[in-house]
Amino acid sequence: MMHKVYLALGTNIGDRLYYLETALSEIDKVMPIVKRSPIYESDPMYETEQPQFLNMACCVQTALPPIDVLNHAKRIEKDMGRTETYRNGPRVIDIDVVFYGDKVVYLETPDLTIPHERYQERGFVLKPMVDLNADFVCPRTLKTMQQYLDDLMDTIANQNESLGISVYK
Repeated sequence: MMHKVYLALGTNIGDRLYYLETALSEIDKVMPIVKRSPIYESDPMYETEQPQFLNMACCVQTALPPIDVLNHAKRIEKDMGRTETYRNGPRVIDIDVVFYGDKVVYLETPDLTIPHERYQERGFVLKPMVDLNADFVCPRTLKTMQQYLDDLMDTIANQNESLGISVYK
């Protein structure tokens, strides 16, 4: 059975555009990319003393089970030179499994929870997800990506902040 899987990609070290394109190429070799979002430049979250990120998302089609999708993403990260630093620190490439079709998946590994645990607070994930499929419904909460982005925009507007992302040119 084929599943549409949504992946979020980010990079903030070195030739960021090259790293995104290389990761997409490697993903596509195993899981055909159905659609990709525009690329956004975003301020770092959580650990703010680091370079800006380039972020995007893609939708792939695959029959691979969720753990194999994760393992493929982690292999790409490793092959591209990602090394562990500290949580939310700078990275050559980061590939997160955000959604696996309409499934809710909890595995006995801290590396995989689907839907991704923090996507709803991250404009750099929500905006590309809305670009891919604004009407996609989170299987856990039954809210659409557009509803989540609208909620986040309302929250940051009330705090007199900005989303902190812009289309990369």
